[in-house]
Amino acid sequence: MKKREAILSILGKMYIFAAAKGSLAERLGTGLQNRLQRFESARNLYSTSNREFQYFLFKAGCFGHPALFFYGLRKDKKRLSPVWCGNILYLCTYAFFGGNKVVIPLNEDVMNVKKITVLLKRISVPVMLLFLSVSAFQAHAMTRPDTEEDSPVQKAVPVWAAGREKEMNLNLGFRGVFEVKGGQEAELKVAASTLYRVFVNGEFAGSGPARAAHGYFRIDEYPLGKWLKEGENIVAVEVAGYNVNTYYTLDQPSFLLSEVTVDGKVALATGKNRDFEVFQLKERVQKVERYSFQRPFTEYYRMREGYDRWRTSAKEPVEKLKTAVFPPVKLLPRGVLMPGFGLIDPVAVHLKGTVKKVPPETYYKDRSLRDISDVFKGYPEAELEATPSQEIQEIVTGSREIVNKSPLVLGALPLKENEFYLFDFGVNYSGFIGSRLTCSTPVKLVLYFDEMLTGGDVKTKQRQADINNQIVYELEPGAYRLETFETYTFRYLKAIVLKGDCRIEKLYVREFAYPENPHATFVSSNCKLNAIYAAAKQTARQNAVDVLTDCPSRERAGWLCDSYFAAIMEQEFTGRSDVTHNFYENYALPDTFRHLPAGMIPMCYPSDHPDGNFIPQWSMWFILQVEDYAVRGGDPALIARLKPRMEKLLDYFAGFENTDGLLEKLDGWKFVEWSKANDFVQDVSYPTNMLYYAALSAASRLYGRAGWATKAERIRQTVLRQSFNGEFFTDNAVRENGKLNVTGHTTEVCQYYAFFFGVATPDSHPGLWKKLVSEFGPNRDDAVAYPAVFRANAFMGNYLRMDLLSRYGLQTQLLPEIQDYFFAMADRTGTLWEHMQNQASCNHGFAAYIAHVLYRDVLGVSHIDYVAKTVTLRFTDIVLERCSGSIPVGEEVIRMEWERTGDRIRYSVAVPSGFTVKIDNPSGYRIEKKDI
Repeated sequence: MKKREAILSILGKMYIFAAAKGSLAERLGTGLQNRLQRFESARNLYSTSNREFQYFLFKAGCFGHPALFFYGLRKDKKRLSPVWCGNILYLCTYAFFGGNKVVIPLNEDVMNVKKITVLLKRISVPVMLLFLSVSAFQAHAMTRPDTEEDSPVQKAVPVWAAGREKEMNLNLGFRGVFEVKGGQEAELKVAASTLYRVFVNGEFAGSGPARAAHGYFRIDEYPLGKWLKEGENIVAVEVAGYNVNTYYTLDQPSFLLSEVTVDGKVALATGKNRDFEVFQLKERVQKVERYSFQRPFTEYYRMREGYDRWRTSAKEPVEKLKTAVFPPVKLLPRGVLMPGFGLIDPVAVHLKGTVKKVPPETYYKDRSLRDISDVFKGYPEAELEATPSQEIQEIVTGSREIVNKSPLVLGALPLKENEFYLFDFGVNYSGFIGSRLTCSTPVKLVLYFDEMLTGGDVKTKQRQADINNQIVYELEPGAYRLETFETYTFRYLKAIVLKGDCRIEKLYVREFAYPENPHATFVSSNCKLNAIYAAAKQTARQNAVDVLTDCPSRERAGWLCDSYFAAIMEQEFTGRSDVTHNFYENYALPDTFRHLPAGMIPMCYPSDHPDGNFIPQWSMWFILQVEDYAVRGGDPALIARLKPRMEKLLDYFAGFENTDGLLEKLDGWKFVEWSKANDFVQDVSYPTNMLYYAALSAASRLYGRAGWATKAERIRQTVLRQSFNGEFFTDNAVRENGKLNVTGHTTEVCQYYAFFFGVATPDSHPGLWKKLVSEFGPNRDDAVAYPAVFRANAFMGNYLRMDLLSRYGLQTQLLPEIQDYFFAMADRTGTLWEHMQNQASCNHGFAAYIAHVLYRDVLGVSHIDYVAKTVTLRFTDIVLERCSGSIPVGEEVIRMEWERTGDRIRYSVAVPSGFTVKIDNPSGYRIEKKDI
């Protein structure tokens, strides 16, 4: 292999030299450098298996674009494309210097192309010489498809209102009219810089886009068949141009790129002869406060009846804006499934009553009012047209009456001035709030919502003061179909009329969640476990729409660390890792991350961090996440692309190593856990260094760098020597007068870090392990038992604890702890929370990981090896009569069920084709297999 690699490297240098005098030399050299880096990554990744290495070379495309390998002959052009030339060069090179057999992935199958390679071996030298003579053709062979030739659209270009592409909270409407005859098929493609929604002939069709890294934009495709009619059809696209820095949408100049094709021919396109009429959606008030520090603007509307007729009638006049065409943008495929957008009705009208206005002694002003600046963008308070966050603090419930009846029974609900109805949707949902109502007079309607009740009422400003969970409509008399542009999360919604009279005919949520895979199931003889599983599934769906988010409410941000746990559940709930792939790809795409130190990566992304804030520990989790993705069969090409990112990241951390080799005085927001542990992170944080040890070890395994593994082991030994005080691991050491002094600060989560990352084991520290197992956990009274060891929180100590109990065969103890930790959450909101208490998000993506614990430790599907295609079943002595469940794997499924009778466990299992089953039975019961 070394000889072949050396020759390939020489050929690469010849390749650059051949184009050195051409106008594309700079691009060519950069492209080849990227390809050679991928070759090196491939060598490190798959050095143990020549067959895997061959497969990887084709999949990663070290010398060409593999997805186009057999499609390089453009049928419409009747000529060789540059991509084809690059692949021919590689194949000839490999055939000349390699063996007779090459493994090529094609349509998910593997081909033996022995005859082809034998032929190519004979012609490889002349073909390579020919290629070198025309090497300039290969300038774009490894770039993402963003050229005109590779563009997913035919004629559409990005457009926006001329001169207003950087204006904050400018909402535009795009209306296009096209003709369809019987039997014709139509498709809409849409890309936008922030958020959009689409209507076809007045019917909601979708909302997007899937988010991408800075400078890249994912394009959505909608088959329009179910909304079309013979003759004239109208497509209406509403687009928000936010232009503020958030953790949810990116601060990039606004644009829309959209195209409608009918039987493959362009019928409408942005920028082409002004096919789309463009105008401002003035009913949405522009100068309003932000929803939260992490999200853009609140929704405040002033409307007249017929505000939405432009969506259904080409004759409805609009005030057209002059548009400008912007430079081409880099387009990516959406890569993930579209949500189903189903409508969900409330299960009950919980309360009705009255409100009154009582000004508080002091008004709370969150950061969206206090801190607007060039760094934290928005409209200053003096410029705002409305401040609903202040008005909602004046609204106090007067009288109230319990109703608890279905809206279907009650029918239309009349509301007069200062009256409200409080609706219960049964569980937390995320989506667009919709309503149909009729106003007999001018009305001011406030929709106020939350994930749970506080004191029997919706009081979001008391529970989470920094988010603005209110939508305001000022409506003239008439009939309205209303639906929010943004998506929100809640179980309870309070409809309050502050002015006028109206009748609410329907109120609903249009769900915004990943499509549910019916093959993901879990049913046991314990109803509490079943409820926890259902809550985990709902939590995962709402937090994995386009990236792996922490919560679908306050932030909608794709956080590292949280996503380690969420990624596992995406695969086990859906059978796919598409959202995970997009999430990691977004980290791979940018050359650099603005506002962050060289080598550091964002704590959440896609997002803007102009304040320069980052969590150094979360970037270490990123390495663990990518390794876990690789172990679960993730895309090798993407893993290879991430290698330079990880090298630079570890180089960054090396600059903070002290003379003992430990990280000291890290920059950024040092974060260990939402608990007292976060007070003990200054100077040398031992949990952080335990994590650093794990990250270096993972990077070494991923990319074959022995030096990283050696450094990791030195760190582990030093942490053991300094941190363990004979009873517990201490959290940190502080440098005083040049000397490092270990503090007496001790937390529960620090102990879990030590065992989770392998710094300690039950064998190496039996006394501490016994304490953790028998005297810690959800029922510890920390005022009595070890009061100096501060309690862990849900994120992440208690999750680490569950994995540790499982790892060391303590499933019997694990089962009641799961109930004690999570059933109250599932019972109250139908989702799982960020903390053990309810003061923050009650729908947090990482928390869905508890379903993995149920699959692994209760159902007994102990391990799925997606690469080796094995399923390990583990039978334990948990106190449960029966359990059944299924886990999707691609388009197939793992099914298992068992029941316990006397001293026997009778089970059945079915696995996907090509998979084998291994049995582990430490239960002490006899096991018998039965037909499924």
